Amino acid sequence: MTQRPGFTHRTERHGLVGPFSGRQLVAAFGAVVVAVIVLVAVTTPLGNTADGPGTVDPRPTQYIIGPAPQEGLQAGDLAPEFEVPLDDGSTYQLTDLDGRPIRLADLRGKAVWVNFWASWCPPCQQETPIIRELAERYRDAGLVVVGIAVQETSPADIRAYAERFNLRYTIGFDASGHVFRRYRVFGLPTQFFIRPDGVIDAVGKTVDEATAVARIEAILPEGSTPAP
Repeated sequence: MTQRPGFTHRTERHGLVGPFSGRQLVAAFGAVVVAVIVLVAVTTPLGNTADGPGTVDPRPTQYIIGPAPQEGLQAGDLAPEFEVPLDDGSTYQLTDLDGRPIRLADLRGKAVWVNFWASWCPPCQQETPIIRELAERYRDAGLVVVGIAVQETSPADIRAYAERFNLRYTIGFDASGHVFRRYRVFGLPTQFFIRPDGVIDAVGKTVDEATAVARIEAILPEGSTPAP
């Protein structure tokens, strides 16, 4: 008679939760914690609009594209013309997107806001609605906005950007960067607010609406009526 093998009963092993082991649960929990930390980091604003000491400026940071000049243009300096003599004896003249010369001499008696910018520059993009709205609001009060685009591929790209966002103020393409360098700019955006006599009243980087309004109204032609 054949002897049957002995029978041994083994209890089936189960994880702490269903089929998952404690080690697997700890790893999963850690992954969730890391994901939450990353989500909070990328959704928290860099600025702080709360009042009080130590408040962080909520405006975007200027995009640096070159070494800072030892001494840039200052308030009280005569704004350089957009016509630059070159080493070969020729002259570079800034033009608008239709090829017409842009000259500060033609804008004497006006308040002029010169904005160096680029369509690919994030802080410049954030300012675009502010500049567009204020250019319209103060046009009849004597303000002329001149946007000078730098480090762009072609005038066609700038025109497409201007048409997309309905920018009706004057825009020039400084393809060679001659005007950019003459104004000693090293970051985008950079603003120059120029009085009717051609003298620079203020120089700035990024601006919010309140700051821009204050600087515009400080340079409007005498007797002009500020927009409501």
